[in-house]
Amino acid sequence: MMQNRKTRIGYAALVCCLAIGMAYGASNGEKVKVQGMITGRTGESVTIKTSDGSTVTIVLDDNTKVQQPKGLGLRKKQMSATVLVPGLKISVDGVGDAQSRVVAKTINFNSDDLETAEAIQAGLTPTKHEVATNQQNIAANKQATQTNSQNIAANQVQTAANKQQIANNQEQIDANQQQIQATTKRFDDLTDYESKGQATVNFAVGSATISASDKAALKQLAQSATGLTGYLIEVKGYADSSGNAAMNQQLSMERAQEVVAFLLQDCNVPVRHIVAPGAMGTADPAASNETASGRAENRRVDVKVLVNKGLSSAGN
Repeated sequence: MMQNRKTRIGYAALVCCLAIGMAYGASNGEKVKVQGMITGRTGESVTIKTSDGSTVTIVLDDNTKVQQPKGLGLRKKQMSATVLVPGLKISVDGVGDAQSRVVAKTINFNSDDLETAEAIQAGLTPTKHEVATNQQNIAANKQATQTNSQNIAANQVQTAANKQQIANNQEQIDANQQQIQATTKRFDDLTDYESKGQATVNFAVGSATISASDKAALKQLAQSATGLTGYLIEVKGYADSSGNAAMNQQLSMERAQEVVAFLLQDCNVPVRHIVAPGAMGTADPAASNETASGRAENRRVDVKVLVNKGLSSAGN
C-alpha cells in the first residue's frame, strides 16, 4: 500500500516537471518533439505557441532542415527557412539547449497550412504598410501643424507691427493735415494780395529736380517780379497719390524748397520777398490721380508773384 502511494507521488512529480518543461522550454541535451503555431520570427529563431498555451523558442542553425511532405509517401521537399512565417503550424524535432530553447533538427509543415499562413500574411502586409504610411502622414501633419503654428505666430507679430505702423501712419497723416491746414491758412491770409504772375514746375516720379525748361520759366517770372513794388513770391509744393502720406508730404516739401533755393541762388530774389514755402502733400490735385497724365500734373510746385492790392492800385 505504502509502495503504491510512493509510486503515485513519483508519477505526479514527474508530470509536474514535464509541465514545467513545456511551459519554459526543454532541458539542455533533451530530445524534444513539439508542435504549435508560429507567433513570431527573428533572424535565427521562431516562437511558437502550443495547443496547451505554452510558448517555446525554436532556434534555427545551419543543420536545421525545413521540409514539406511530398506526395503520399515519405518523401520530403526541402524548403527555405523564409517560409517560416507567423501563422504557420509546424512540427519540430530538436534538442534542448542551456537556455531552455529547442535547437531544431527538422521542421515540418504541410502545404495547406503554408497557404493559410501566407494568405494571413498577405492580408497583414498591406495593413502594416498602411500603418507605416499613416504614421508618416501623422508625422507630416504634425510638422505641418508646427509650421502653421510658427506661421500664425509670425503673422500675429506682423499684424501687431502693421497695426503699430498704421497707428504711426495715422499720427503722421494727422500731423500732415494739421501742417497743411496751417499752411493753407497762412496763404489764405494773403487775401489782400493779387496775382501778378505765376509758373508751374513739374517733376518726375519721386524726384525734386527742376528741369531746364522750368528753370528758364522761373528766371523769367523772377525778372518780371523785380519791377513790382512790394512783391511777394508764394511757393507751394505738391505730390501725386503714389506712396504713403509721410513720403508724399516730405517730397512736396523738398520740391518747394528746391524751387525756393533756385529763386534765391540763381534768380537773385531777396529772401524777404519769398513767403515760407508750403508742403501741401496730395491736397488740391490739379488733375485726377487715376491716370498717369493726371499724376504727372499733380507732381508740381505752384509759384505765384503777389502784390498788395493797395500798392497795386497806387501803382496804377
